[in-house]
Amino acid sequence: MEKQLTHLDQSGRARMVDVGGKAETERIAVARGSVQMQAETLQLIIEGNMKKGDVLGAAELAGVMGAKRTSDLIPLCHPLMLNQVKVVCTPNEAGSRVDIEATARVTGKTGVEMEALTAVSIAALTIYDMAKAVDRSMRLSDIRLVRKEGGRSGAIVLEE
Repeated sequence: MEKQLTHLDQSGRARMVDVGGKAETERIAVARGSVQMQAETLQLIIEGNMKKGDVLGAAELAGVMGAKRTSDLIPLCHPLMLNQVKVVCTPNEAGSRVDIEATARVTGKTGVEMEALTAVSIAALTIYDMAKAVDRSMRLSDIRLVRKEGGRSGAIVLEE
């Protein structure tokens, strides 16, 4: 069976997918990523000594706000009435990084993968922005979908 890209019509032009005939179901997506940094930078963040304030709290809030704006940022992405978005930024001293996890939930006709991925991306960018004055070598990495549930395809677990 040949798979086709859903956002392209038969002539290869971009189009918004028609989800009108799909059933509303509970849908969940979890995404993860991280911001690698110098150990000294991470220590400043953990101790709350960054000049711009609470880096982790700001990043978590920014991630939620980003998820809510996903359809404004990604062409052809459906606007969703999100039930919940949760973003958790966890310092990882052993890895000299902040690990980010976002969970997005909706009852709707299309999935929330893009919202979860956007939440992680915006949280990571916020960490970078707030800490760049002391560490220009930070790297955003491994932003990925790890799990999704609901809809026609059911549960997909890419990692625990």
